[in-house]
Amino acid sequence: MTGGGSMMKIAVGADHAGFALKQEVAEALRQAGHDVVDVGTHSTDPVDYPDSAEAVGLAVVDGRAERGVLVCGSGVGASVAANKLPGIRAAVCHDTYSAHQGVEHDDMNVLVLGGRVVGPAMALELVRAFVAARFTGEERHARRLAKVKALEKRYR
Repeated sequence: MTGGGSMMKIAVGADHAGFALKQEVAEALRQAGHDVVDVGTHSTDPVDYPDSAEAVGLAVVDGRAERGVLVCGSGVGASVAANKLPGIRAAVCHDTYSAHQGVEHDDMNVLVLGGRVVGPAMALELVRAFVAARFTGEERHARRLAKVKALEKRYR
């Protein structure tokens, strides 16, 4: 995996269903020169995906990481859970267009993958696209992001 731009600090986390893929993603990110914050899980022993989502989300919100990569079985549960944390914009992306466009247009800060849905080669392509992407800051995207943030505050 090539860096695709500046190196960054990236939190990685998974439940038991995403453990194996998380390990591969973390190693590829390290080899590309990124600083990886592994928030667990550290085995295939069953754990609950909301705990993994919280760990990755908090690392991003607290500033211990700039972005996060989260893996569960389908990616859906972890995505739903991560988005409950104020400041987290997480999405399941199993295509490279969404993985970079989510950052460029929506300032997505957590990429969620389904460890039982995508294989390692595709996962690494998705992570590469996510990490290389930057929020454009274009007026229409900034305006829409402000509305998302307003929704978050309104319904806390």
